[in-house]
Amino acid sequence: MLRSLLITALAVSSLNAADPAPPEGFRALFNGKDLTGWYGLNPHSVVKLQGEKKEAALKTMRDEFAQHWKVENGELVNVGTGPYATTDEEFGDIELLIEYKTVPHADSGIYLRGTPQVQIWDNTQVFDPKKPDRKPHLGSGGLFNNTPNTPGRDPAVVADKPFGEWNTFRIRQIGAKTWVWLNDKVVVDGAVMENYWDRTQPLPAKGPIMLQTHGGEIRWRNLFVREIGAEEAQKILSAGK
Repeated sequence: MLRSLLITALAVSSLNAADPAPPEGFRALFNGKDLTGWYGLNPHSVVKLQGEKKEAALKTMRDEFAQHWKVENGELVNVGTGPYATTDEEFGDIELLIEYKTVPHADSGIYLRGTPQVQIWDNTQVFDPKKPDRKPHLGSGGLFNNTPNTPGRDPAVVADKPFGEWNTFRIRQIGAKTWVWLNDKVVVDGAVMENYWDRTQPLPAKGPIMLQTHGGEIRWRNLFVREIGAEEAQKILSAGK
C-alpha cells in the first residue's frame, strides 16, 4: 500500500526534485525549495525555563534554524547540530509519509504532537549490556521514549535499509495510538504513545511534527501528511479492537 501511495511522488520527484508531488489525499509539509513552514526548536532545552529566559531561548533557536538546516536537491538536510525542524502547523490525527537517509553513528527521530518519538537508529551499533534499555540493533521505528519493555517501545522487526539508501516511513497517529510502517514492514502496531513530558497525562490532542537531529547527517524528502477525520478514526480504532 505504501509503495502505491508514493509511486507517483517518486516518479515526479525524479524529474524535478524541488517540486514534491503528494499522493492523492495528502499535502506536502516541505516544499523542496526552502524552509517555509518550519522553525527551529529543541523542546528539551527549554522545558525547565520560564518567563524571559524561555522566550529568549526560543527566539535564539528560531534565529539559528537556518544556520543548521538547508535545502539541497529538494532534500531537507542537517549535519547533526542545532534545534530540531518543527512545523509551524499543529496536527492531531494524521497519516504521515516521510523518507530519510542517514549515516553511521547518527541518532534521530520524528516527534508527533511535539512528543518524542518514532526513533531512527544506526542499527549497526552493537548492543551494550550496560545500557539495557538502549537497543539500536533492533532497528528504527519504535517509540523509544515509551517506558522500556512496553508495547511498541522497540520495533517488531528490523526493517532498516543499508546506509546510502532511502528509508520510507508511513506513520499513523489516532488519539494516543501509533502505527509505524518502515519500508513496508509493520514495526509498531497500534501502541499507545506515552506523553514524555508528563506521563500522568494523555498525549496532547495536537502538536507540531518535529524532525530530531544529533550525532550525524540526516536527509529528509517527500514529507506528506493527511488529516484523519473523526469518522475514519473511529473506524480504524474499531477495526483494531
